[in-house]
Amino acid sequence: MDALADCRRARLLSHAQPVPLDRARRWISALGRTVLLAALVAVSHRGNAAEENSAATTVSPRLGMNLAGPADWNTELPFVDVFRLSRPWISQREGQPWGKGPALELDEHGWVKTFEPDCFAETLTCTIDGGHYPSGRYVILYEGKGELDLAGAGKIASQGPGRIVADVDASKGALFLRLMRTDPADYVRNVRVIMPGFEQTFRSDPFHPDFLRRWQGIACFRFMDWMETNHSKIRRWSERPTPETATFCEKGVPLEWMIDLCNRQHADAWFCMPHLADDEYVRNFAQMVKQRLDPQLKVYVEYSNEVWNGMFEQSHWAGQEGIRLGFAEKPWEAAWRYTAYRSVQIFKIWEEVFGGRERLIRVLATQAANPYVSERVCEFQEAYRHADVLAIAPYIPFNVPAHGDAIHADTVAGWSVDQLMGHIEGQCLPQAVSWIHQQKEVADKYSLRLIAYEGGQHLVGVAGGENSEPLTALLQQANRHPRMGRIYERYFQAWEENGGGLFCYFASVSRWSKWGSWGILEFADDDPSQSPKFMATMGWAKKLGQPVQLP
Repeated sequence: MDALADCRRARLLSHAQPVPLDRARRWISALGRTVLLAALVAVSHRGNAAEENSAATTVSPRLGMNLAGPADWNTELPFVDVFRLSRPWISQREGQPWGKGPALELDEHGWVKTFEPDCFAETLTCTIDGGHYPSGRYVILYEGKGELDLAGAGKIASQGPGRIVADVDASKGALFLRLMRTDPADYVRNVRVIMPGFEQTFRSDPFHPDFLRRWQGIACFRFMDWMETNHSKIRRWSERPTPETATFCEKGVPLEWMIDLCNRQHADAWFCMPHLADDEYVRNFAQMVKQRLDPQLKVYVEYSNEVWNGMFEQSHWAGQEGIRLGFAEKPWEAAWRYTAYRSVQIFKIWEEVFGGRERLIRVLATQAANPYVSERVCEFQEAYRHADVLAIAPYIPFNVPAHGDAIHADTVAGWSVDQLMGHIEGQCLPQAVSWIHQQKEVADKYSLRLIAYEGGQHLVGVAGGENSEPLTALLQQANRHPRMGRIYERYFQAWEENGGGLFCYFASVSRWSKWGSWGILEFADDDPSQSPKFMATMGWAKKLGQPVQLP
């Protein structure tokens, strides 16, 4: 059950249709083009940025990590309570097709309060094929009165009030949990599905120890996907996810847990403020971070994610707001300028809450392939004077179109893996390095540090027809190839040589598909020593002096 379906190409200078499923990642032709570079113009009224911006323009590089988002198909398994990543309750009616029951009556946390006659609710978790999650004896805990049943990979071994012991066989795929009956006066709630061996510790230690070990020594966690930033509907603080929320797969992981993870790992935190969030949300968010985050840790603050990118709803919304405010007539230009405008507003709230800027890294994010966009964001209302870093995503780009270009799906599908690796080394890697160099010049111009909010390989071939499967297989073979590790070593060396600072890899652990091989590992139980991407990336961090774990 892959949510990476119906992904559409985003356009460089116009708004593409938004991706209907929020986990879809980048089929972005814009990354391979620099259409706007010829339009670069001189920008006046710079002022002396160095006098007002205390950030040094060169810093030591460090490795950060983008964590894969919450979903029932999440293969990272970060939490010992797998119900935290369960799908929202699905309404079922006896005799009707799957998922065709009436609307459910839910409480404010997402628990089912009552059913219509002949109805029940169902959810699923660990939607992971191939047995890549732990089998064994799970414990299901709940409060309230009702009846729970299992299907799929689970079978009830014993049960009593509020507690079920289940035998789970991961080779059978997903675990289905069915709520067959609930008492409206004391409805079933606070369901927990605990992996084998963690019943006594899951409340105080919610993170899987393998997850913590894997990312020990990472300098910063970027929580863009954990916060469900893309297409977020959150406007007010009252709408945020909390530890009491039934599942984290609608609104994201609660802030309390993100802070807890950073404190445990002694890693800086990178938060993406939802594009619709009001000032009260931003203020309350900042206050909780100030109160709970280890004071030795830094906080990266970014407005949403890729507001320049027309495949996301936040880009459309920012463009409309920018036009409404008179920033520009064209929606893409209005979105760039609104990014600068709203970012500065958000930065000021954080500064007020923290009583200064010492712990804050104020992020202006832009499109790696287009220094023109970076200039426009930095210059608008002198946003650069209120920021610390310019953030880019300098992926190693190879977007294979279905047809039309000299190199297209039918052509590439017929290549050998050596041909593909040669193309990446000779064409794609130099392109990424050139973006880094150009963006460093922009960052220096505005006395900002250059960092990467995302990065890594970008081998994507979303093509229909008979060659889609061979093309996907070839791109995945390249991701496993030893030469990919050597390409990564050169890639990170170029990042260092061009003065790059923090580099947040995208992404941690996630399943590969025709929509991309984003995960540095595919499954939580992968042998990292067999992943050239993992070994090269973590080896670079080790060389930098970070206490990362290598097999």
